[in-house]
Amino acid sequence: MLKRFFITCSGADKDLIYSCSNGEQNKYAGIGATVLFTAVMAWIAAGYALYTVFDNVWMAAFFGLIWGLLIFNLDRYIVSTIRKRDRFGQELLQATPRIILAMIIAIVISKPLEIKIFQKEIDTVLLKEKNDMALANKKQVASYFQGDLDKNKAETDSLKSAIAQKEKEVNTLYSTYITEAEGTKGTMKLGKGPVYKEKRDKHDAALKELEALRKTNNDKIAAKEKEAATLKADLDKKVTASEPVIDSFDGLMARINALNKLPWLPSFFIMLLFLAIETSPIIAKLLSPKGEYDFKLEDAEMAIKTNLDQNNYQRELLKSTDAGIYDDVYAEIRNDRELYNYKKKKAIEMLEMQADKFAEKQKGVM
Repeated sequence: MLKRFFITCSGADKDLIYSCSNGEQNKYAGIGATVLFTAVMAWIAAGYALYTVFDNVWMAAFFGLIWGLLIFNLDRYIVSTIRKRDRFGQELLQATPRIILAMIIAIVISKPLEIKIFQKEIDTVLLKEKNDMALANKKQVASYFQGDLDKNKAETDSLKSAIAQKEKEVNTLYSTYITEAEGTKGTMKLGKGPVYKEKRDKHDAALKELEALRKTNNDKIAAKEKEAATLKADLDKKVTASEPVIDSFDGLMARINALNKLPWLPSFFIMLLFLAIETSPIIAKLLSPKGEYDFKLEDAEMAIKTNLDQNNYQRELLKSTDAGIYDDVYAEIRNDRELYNYKKKKAIEMLEMQADKFAEKQKGVM
């Protein structure tokens, strides 16, 4: 039962192959098994590749199965259409397009399995790339808010600087009227005279201005600090919102790019392995000598071709014979006087009718 199934997978003609020897049947059963296992590998590879895209096992398995059946059908067609020739060069020329197609299929189905085999190494590369992307994203978002933050800080510093300058002015006025009272500066007279009173009034007025300025600017500073806190919260929110996008950066294309950043030799050998598996049915068909099945298939095809050539020859012969017969028949009719006189009579009647019609038409015009 299993042998019959593998023969079916090989695409061989059942009526011919079952009339061949057991060894010939085993050869085609081996070719069919190779075709089947290649399709199974394609199913697994495509299923994993689609799982990285859809993140759903059942959907990936379903579409992977469709891909595997497509590869199975292609391989079965490739193997079944290769015919054994008298010269190896003719066979190789016939199989070259199919080998190229097999190479393309091998590359396609090997890549997802390479991604699975080197998953840990690829995860390491992706982790580094994600970290770099997170840092770059944070810098980009920070630069987006940096202008507003710098402006806010400059305005806050300006308000604080105004308070500090006024405090310095008040302290200077305070020192001036104290030293005037002590007689160490100014008029150099000890006591609280008119000059002292003038300087004291000036200090008190500046102190009131300082208190008003401090109240006004502190309110503005509190508003600016609140605005700065809002800007920082928006910055953090923007960074947090982009984190899921960066964390999900592990799709099929990202993993293929990460695989390309790894040493190429191990990946190359895995691709060669799949290339050998995919082309093995074709290579086996090319290298195997002409067998009983090939002779019987060639005999059946030649019988059909011979029958077709005979039918075409008979059709051409029938066509040429019928043409000759009709030529002779019409040649005899051409010399028949009775038929000639009859046609002459009818022609005369037609001419008379035309003449009568023309005369009636002319009379009507006149």
